[in-house]
Amino acid sequence: MKVIPEIQAAFGELQSIRHSLHQHPELRYEENRTAELIAERLKHWGLQVHCGLGKTGVVGLLKKGNGHASIGLRADMDALPVDELNTFCHRSTRRGHMHACGHDGHVAMLLGAARHLAERGDFDGTIVFIFQPAEEGGAGAQAMIDDGLFTRFPVDAVFALHNWPGLETGRFGVTAGPIMAASAEFRIDVSGVGSHAALPHLGHDPLFAAAQIYHGLQALVTRNKRPIDAAVLTVAQFHGGEKDNVIADCAWMSGTVRAFSNTLIDLFETRMREVATALASGHGCTASTTFRRSYPATVNDIAQTRFAVEVMREVVGTAKVDDNIEPTTTGEDFAFMLLTRPGCYALLGNGNGDHRAAGHGNGPCTLHNPSYDFNDELLPIGATYWVRLTERFLARRLANDS
Repeated sequence: MKVIPEIQAAFGELQSIRHSLHQHPELRYEENRTAELIAERLKHWGLQVHCGLGKTGVVGLLKKGNGHASIGLRADMDALPVDELNTFCHRSTRRGHMHACGHDGHVAMLLGAARHLAERGDFDGTIVFIFQPAEEGGAGAQAMIDDGLFTRFPVDAVFALHNWPGLETGRFGVTAGPIMAASAEFRIDVSGVGSHAALPHLGHDPLFAAAQIYHGLQALVTRNKRPIDAAVLTVAQFHGGEKDNVIADCAWMSGTVRAFSNTLIDLFETRMREVATALASGHGCTASTTFRRSYPATVNDIAQTRFAVEVMREVVGTAKVDDNIEPTTTGEDFAFMLLTRPGCYALLGNGNGDHRAAGHGNGPCTLHNPSYDFNDELLPIGATYWVRLTERFLARRLANDS
């Protein structure tokens, strides 16, 4: 482990920042206090600060020398609508608001890197520190892009880091290509003709038609895509009827689709509409399908991932870097940035929860869980990774331009 000594010495300050953010969580597009804290720190360290991208996003610029190379480093900063079960000192002070995904730690790590690079950084070029709002379902990355993030602050590549419970503390996990899935939500409304339950022939039962659609949707996974293409389709809700002796005139179901290919999501949308319409019609009903895309697949650039792995190995050693980690079907809106610029999204092990202070909840230390807490041991590791990644990236680009 080669943590930068000055960053390790600043551990108390980074932990204090992280705990303050944890105590004052803010939901997507409401990260006003968080943005003010970030902006104040960046200005204090001499960075040029721009606020309001994507409504509440913050960008810090740090330039040294005459090099034209630039790198983007991104941390998400929103919390979740969760009631925290932990009772330790830095628990959330806001009911129904909690940093249950570790974005408080992500912000603190990037701030730690920003301070070190501003005060002692050995680089020639430009660093764009991106503090992004609304990762949790709000597509804050796309909102910042729409506000001109990469046109106002161009970067040659962009990188992000996310803590990962269950992965050994301080262990990096990454893979080239897809690392997280594209996601979409759907709802299918089936309309029929209601009747008395004892006289079903007088109506057209939408529940029966919906049940056929439910089973028919599974063929999209088993018969409409290549077996080697991973995907999941889950119907999570199924509703219809109010009384035991009445066949209702409508029913509906909803759920989610995940795949590592954006093209496969397109296929699911087309076939879902066709299957629902055809099966409903076969039973005298009609079906209306609503399909809403959430995030595209998070796809790491091969070259940038290889480079990031080199830096990870430099920081924590080869034995603590898994460069072929299994992709997950969770979604991540950093995907929008990777559609615009090459880069790499990596995971940093948060451990199994043993780090939690006395007074933590009885639940597991997993993401989006009310008993979760970020592992502060990661603060100097993540900040060191950002510093070394930046210095090596800009040095390499400078050498190539010479």
